[in-house]
Amino acid sequence: MTPEQGRLREALAGTTGRASAVVEAGGRDPETGPEPGEWSAREVLLHLAAVEEEVWHARLDALASESFPHWPWVEPGLLAGPGTGTYMEAAAAFATRRAATLARLDGLDAAGWEKRGRHDVFGVLDVAEMLRILLDHDEEHLAQLGRR
Repeated sequence: MTPEQGRLREALAGTTGRASAVVEAGGRDPETGPEPGEWSAREVLLHLAAVEEEVWHARLDALASESFPHWPWVEPGLLAGPGTGTYMEAAAAFATRRAATLARLDGLDAAGWEKRGRHDVFGVLDVAEMLRILLDHDEEHLAQLGRR
């Protein structure tokens, strides 16, 4: 792993803790949105968990099994199912899925980091470019949590 790849990986690893810190600092009920119709902190974390599973795991797995995968735009909603009913469960669901992403990254060798695929919107991406997009998405939702 190059130093830049390591920085990206560490930034991803830190998102779950940063999300919790933002929610705790906000002092609001994590089950209630800041405005009617906006997501609560629990719902934001369930969305991040769904994105992790439906988007990033799928893309990293495709890179591992295909020579040049094609990815359509995907817009996941909220992760649903058992273990998603409370803020603490949502935080755990996101942390579990982020840990699985990190495990996939930790399993990559130099050639794995260089693999590329084509996204309908972002064009040709290697793993590091995918992670920059993932981190931008994280930041967008951390800012949303900060409004709580």
